[in-house]
Amino acid sequence: MRERETCCKLVFVAAMLPKEALLKSVDNLAALTRVLDQAEQAIRTWEVITTDFLSPPELAEAQEIFQRLTEVHLIVWGGYPQAERQRAAIARTEIPLEPTEIPLTLLSIAGNFLFDTATHRDFLGSLLGTGIVRDKVGDIIVLGERGAQAIVVPELVEFLAASLNQVRSVPVQTRPIEWSELRIRAPKKKEMTTVEASLRLDAVASAGFGMSRSKMVTLINTGDVRVNWKPMKHASHPLKAGDLVAIRGKGRLEIGDIMITKKERYRVSLTRYV
Repeated sequence: MRERETCCKLVFVAAMLPKEALLKSVDNLAALTRVLDQAEQAIRTWEVITTDFLSPPELAEAQEIFQRLTEVHLIVWGGYPQAERQRAAIARTEIPLEPTEIPLTLLSIAGNFLFDTATHRDFLGSLLGTGIVRDKVGDIIVLGERGAQAIVVPELVEFLAASLNQVRSVPVQTRPIEWSELRIRAPKKKEMTTVEASLRLDAVASAGFGMSRSKMVTLINTGDVRVNWKPMKHASHPLKAGDLVAIRGKGRLEIGDIMITKKERYRVSLTRYV
């Protein structure tokens, strides 16, 4: 009996992660706490554990934390390569993971929106209006006058098919469809180069997004600018190759190669996605 108690204690200790240290500097505390709780469950049970949908900032922090862990690993998938909201599968490092192991369902929300146009916010509001929480819904692809498609957790499909029957004033039919019917628009991409005296966030981002530096500073101060999905309120923050700058409602900017010119200025390659 004593040997069994000792064995159980060792398993319990092995399943514990240094959560306090790992969560010390995260911005999305509640979401990351849940993810680490699920990581401990994966260690303890030797099962693959799947999270709900995570937002890009939550995903970025989760992936950063898991790079510091040796007991567990994770993969993420949201239904298509450019998906913003994704679920994560977590397992012990000894267990291989594949994106196909992450359960997702594609829903069609079809109706005639020719005379009452609905936006992403309208479709999301109608989905949440059925009583479900945001974490159960992934990306929503608006199809104009035809309606929209939504990626959701499979266990809610029957409920949504029965409950979601109107968006704005338009009657809709909600039903699961095959992934071959997914209609996504590839993001528009614009390559450019700028030469700046420094790599300050306000200088490089204002050039990449085509706006004045003063307006960029205002957006930074109001918290609308994220660097690598983390809120950034310092206009002087230095950017580096590989960084991603996102502005709410204006797309994303990827920092490419950085070279120093003969006049000791910075030539920065930029890719803007809208």
